[in-house]
Amino acid sequence: MANTQCEISNSFCGYIGIAEADMTPPAGIYLGNWGASTSPVATGIHRPLHMTCVTFQSNQKEKPLVLLGFDLGWWKDRNDELILRNEILEACGLTPDRLLICLSHTHAGPSTCRKDVHQPGGELIEPYLNKIKNVAVDSIKKAVSKAKKSLLSWAYGQCGLAKNRDLKDPGKNRYLVGYNPEKKADDTLLCGRITNESGQITATIVNYACHPTTLGWENTLISPDYIGAMRETIRETMGIPSLFIQGASGDLAPLLQYSGDTELADGHGRQLGYAVLSTLESMTAPGTVPVFDGVVESGAPLAIWNEIPETVSNACVPVKRDIRYLLKDFPDYAELETVWRDTNDPVTKERLWRKMGIRAGIGDGDETVIAVWIWKLGGAYLVVHPNEAYSVFQEMIRASYPGIPVVVGNLVNGSIGYFPPKDLYDQDLYAVWQTPFAAGCLEVLIKDTLRELKHLEKK
Repeated sequence: MANTQCEISNSFCGYIGIAEADMTPPAGIYLGNWGASTSPVATGIHRPLHMTCVTFQSNQKEKPLVLLGFDLGWWKDRNDELILRNEILEACGLTPDRLLICLSHTHAGPSTCRKDVHQPGGELIEPYLNKIKNVAVDSIKKAVSKAKKSLLSWAYGQCGLAKNRDLKDPGKNRYLVGYNPEKKADDTLLCGRITNESGQITATIVNYACHPTTLGWENTLISPDYIGAMRETIRETMGIPSLFIQGASGDLAPLLQYSGDTELADGHGRQLGYAVLSTLESMTAPGTVPVFDGVVESGAPLAIWNEIPETVSNACVPVKRDIRYLLKDFPDYAELETVWRDTNDPVTKERLWRKMGIRAGIGDGDETVIAVWIWKLGGAYLVVHPNEAYSVFQEMIRASYPGIPVVVGNLVNGSIGYFPPKDLYDQDLYAVWQTPFAAGCLEVLIKDTLRELKHLEKK
């Protein structure tokens, strides 16, 4: 029986560097993540915050593609993120298309907004951002210096942690942000496995969409939320680091959330960690692909599948494309600031403060330009952007590329607002009234991303 012909796989073969670092802020730093919170500063550490760096090169002479995973929440002010990213780019001699800073989106992390300096513990924010920059630069240089010939392969799996979180309020004409048992959630998990030339697994990349909102306003501890226990579960079993990329989770979150119980977050993390381990175990041996190898006639006609060496690609192509988005009727900065100063209610004041940060980032006007980043690594793609797209974004992109691994990431290289589907814009829904983007922006993102992917196929 002859093997069927092996097609080119989706793996990437090149030089891959890996580095890790602690990025835990000091206790006493301002949190400010929940309007309902009565304790605005961190009183301690649940689990340390983590930075993971993975670099990719077709050969050691070219500049690397740099993937950074930060255990941070979001950027209240786009300018704080731009300052940090530009400093890293300059220090490492990178062009803007070659650096992706992926936030895990934990809601138990410190504020990253320099303008929060007036808040309790706010004086610690700017020194912390400087620390992050230095740790990131050191990690990138360390990863590149240690880069070895490696193989990156992918496998899809599932995890039931994520649930739809747009729940119609039974008593009012509005939506609540919480578990909706009537709507199915996208449970797709994508795992990247990095192996060295000996076939040893050296790291994994985890792409999953689920809001890290297990810990709510009663929690006062710095925490990576479920990502911390996920990472620990993988490390305890396999002894390897993990880089987490938050998927298109605009409408996804755990069933049980908003808790002060850190064990709940750890349980969620173990659930995802076990799903990652299961997915990794499902993969064929490094450097191989499964092929149909004929039939054995027995009590039944038995189909035989075997593993044979794969033909891999060293494609390492970054693309950064600007997309123009219309904005909805959103107050300008001066108007928001005036209302904020005249408001005493803490919840309303926090919402206004966040809107001021959004407006500061996009500027006054009726449209803005935001980039999407697309990388081709071997036969797989990474598609990431700064905002919080609903899960239909990743569903449609992946459906257009069946059989090809597509990493989809929210909150990468910035964060501004939600991208809900246009048919929700007539609803009283948090994601709709939070976002500055007009109806139809999610659909623009999907259309333009698919167009860029089509162009990238030829490279």
